[in-house]
Amino acid sequence: MDDKILASCTVDELGGMQHEVKVWGEKPFDHERIYTIKAKDDNSAAQEGLRLFVEEMENLRDAVTEEN
Repeated sequence: MDDKILASCTVDELGGMQHEVKVWGEKPFDHERIYTIKAKDDNSAAQEGLRLFVEEMENLRDAVTEEN
């Protein structure tokens, strides 16, 4: 099993250093999440959004693994 979590994202600036980051993953992590992130620029917001998504998917994967 491949442990990599592959994801892409888009960033929209909301103003006041707030960004809306939409993240979606590739199978088997083909979920979509939207995060509101305060960051100095869109690159920083994208990195944080991807980090949050990966963390969430790892927790999801671990929960499923523990159930089996």
